[in-house]
Amino acid sequence: MESESPTETKKGKSKTPKKEKESILKQKSPAEFFAENKNIAGFDNPGKCLYTTVRELVENALDSAEAISELPVIEITIEEIVKSKFNSMIGLVDRERVDEELYDDYETAKAREKRLAKEARAQEIQAKNAALGKKVKEHAVSKSSKGRGEASFYRDNGRGMPHDDIPNMFGRVLSGTKYGLKQTRGKFGLGAKMALIWSKMSTGLPIEISSSMRGQNYLSFCRLDIDIHRNIPHIHLHEKRDNKDKWHGAEIQVVIEGNWTTYRSKILHYMRQMAVITPYAQFLFKFVSDAPDKNVTIKFARRTDVMPPVPVETKHHPSSVDILLIKRLIAETSKQNLMQFLQHEFVNIGKPLAERLIGEMGPEFSPKMAVKSLTDQQIVRIHQLFRQAKFDDPSGDCLSPAGEYNLRLGIIKELHPDMVATYSGSAQVFEGHPFIVEAGVSVGGKDVKQGLNIFRFANRIPLLFEQGGDVVTRTALKRISWNNYKINQTQDKIGVFVSIVSTKIPFKGTGKEYIGDDISEIASAVKSAIQQCCIQLKSKIVKKMQAREQQERKRNLSKYIPDASNAVYNVLQEMAKSHASKKKRYEEGDADILQKVSDHLITKETLYEKLTQHVEKVDYEMALEYATQTGVREEPREDIYLQSLDGKGNFFDFHSPIFVFKLFL
Repeated sequence: MESESPTETKKGKSKTPKKEKESILKQKSPAEFFAENKNIAGFDNPGKCLYTTVRELVENALDSAEAISELPVIEITIEEIVKSKFNSMIGLVDRERVDEELYDDYETAKAREKRLAKEARAQEIQAKNAALGKKVKEHAVSKSSKGRGEASFYRDNGRGMPHDDIPNMFGRVLSGTKYGLKQTRGKFGLGAKMALIWSKMSTGLPIEISSSMRGQNYLSFCRLDIDIHRNIPHIHLHEKRDNKDKWHGAEIQVVIEGNWTTYRSKILHYMRQMAVITPYAQFLFKFVSDAPDKNVTIKFARRTDVMPPVPVETKHHPSSVDILLIKRLIAETSKQNLMQFLQHEFVNIGKPLAERLIGEMGPEFSPKMAVKSLTDQQIVRIHQLFRQAKFDDPSGDCLSPAGEYNLRLGIIKELHPDMVATYSGSAQVFEGHPFIVEAGVSVGGKDVKQGLNIFRFANRIPLLFEQGGDVVTRTALKRISWNNYKINQTQDKIGVFVSIVSTKIPFKGTGKEYIGDDISEIASAVKSAIQQCCIQLKSKIVKKMQAREQQERKRNLSKYIPDASNAVYNVLQEMAKSHASKKKRYEEGDADILQKVSDHLITKETLYEKLTQHVEKVDYEMALEYATQTGVREEPREDIYLQSLDGKGNFFDFHSPIFVFKLFL
């Protein structure tokens, strides 16, 4: 009888196979990622969320109007919503508190007594300061008086949106019209989508959009929110309505949690700077509160009807691409062979250069080879050659700077400075991307603090945060010798405006709020632009100092004229008496003068008048000699900007870097 093997299983028992473990890998949609990392897109806290929402929608409105060459008219209204009003909006009935100690604003009787005593002391100090004419600070808002949210309403006269595209334009993250290689205002391409995500997270209310395109006889209305986990729009209502007024543009209404109190100054500062860089736009900003004394209405009027050209999409420069981008271009190209691909998909590669590049790549490459048959190794070879070969720099034709004319107008309109100078540099290049730096420097003005007041713009949008590390701030503070240009860095009211436009702005940090100081090409261009403005201002300041010194000399000399004329006249009278009594003889010319003194033809008044004329003449000659020695040249007078004529007319525009002359026919 054979023995049972120890490896055999016992009778009646069967071995069940083990279940495979479920995969622990999980995926997140783009909407879910940005909802969990909202600080990346500038949604750090309720106050910053309100500011970023304003910024994103204002910039979208400007892009929309400029795309159809329409002068922008933008209305922004922020309405404060208290808790009771918010609850009624969502159909939630207010409930009385039962357990007071459960709430974070609960305070004991002792704490309340202490708080009231502190507030009474603060009011007493404020009353004393007000009586002395000192500035009075506003009371801090207590927790119990916080609003539940802010309703933001926007209206513009842009091109509007196609009816069928509206849901995806607002309800699908990382879908849009700004992903080509061109100068754009957006930082992430999120726009109103992030405001919608924040609205869903903080209030749960959908966004409402009304839109109509030029020439459409209907208006598109859409109410939607976003399915964050699937990154698709959740449509509540999407319909076409009558558009009797033939209006075109967009209206957007979104209810979010915000904090107007803490970010009031930032939002108004943003609107003011936007008015500086876009003087061709008209902005109407309103803040509406239940307390009428808190209401704010500010209109930033249009100053010019001259708009910058619309930025155009361009092709990639060979030195700016990476391996992944080359693969994407190969997958998307309509060209068949390598020669056509190089010429069509990149700037500054003509047929002769393409032939030389293919010859340099090696024997396995040929002009007629199918571009989609390239192996990974061959693509790496192309990338290496692109990094090492010499190419002409890309031109700045695809860029749309504000222009000296608009920058100067914006500074004058908002700051009313005593003096202003502007400069627009030529296109330069970093890492294969063209960029243009424009600058303005002003002295004096309204609501300008003493010292340096720095205004930064990237692709024609204001940058308000993280100023310390920015290339403009560091250049203005450390690399400009202001004293050399007769400007006092600490006592004068100096405005420094720098605008950088490019197909790629090299932002630093997750918030993309400043441009780093580590790109030498940009740092050098910023310094040069500011210096050019300072050189212009120096000649104006020297002329002003010269005029002041001239007035001072004239004043000093003039105050001695009465005494000098009296003394000279008394001497002449004594000499005239001696001549009349023949005690002393004078030459014929002197005798004639003395005779006129005797006959009262020369009086004190005559001498006073002659001395005054002499002072004027000497002062003019001294000023002329001073100007010649110091090399001061005559500058043109300050520009005068005329309002545009009402009505339509035929005209030609004659453009120069600093003015536009419009000839009406």
